[in-house]
Amino acid sequence: QVQLVESGGGSVQPGGSLRLSCAASGRIFSIVVMGWYRQAPGEKRELVATLTTGGSTNYADSVKGRFTISRDNAKNTVDLQMNNLKPEDTAVYYCNVILVGGLNWWGQGTQVTVSS
Repeated sequence: QVQLVESGGGSVQPGGSLRLSCAASGRIFSIVVMGWYRQAPGEKRELVATLTTGGSTNYADSVKGRFTISRDNAKNTVDLQMNNLKPEDTAVYYCNVILVGGLNWWGQGTQVTVSS
């Protein structure tokens, strides 16, 4: 099993920044992909950004150039730096890991609200 604890959500005005962090524990040696997803009210959960253990990244088109995903292997954390936030970025953000064999684990979610 993997345990994921997210932090860093909150409220910010348009154009502001937030940094989300996800701390992983448990079977972290078998993690192959770490990422962030989000779900707005009434919408499906969508990919925001992913990062493989090999260092490959993937971003949703809507966040490219504004969001950056990074991983600290020593601390077993994956962070999402979000700059130039827009109201449409408002959602619950979920940390996700994929283990060897394809098992998925999710964090509990953290709310991000962008509003003036």
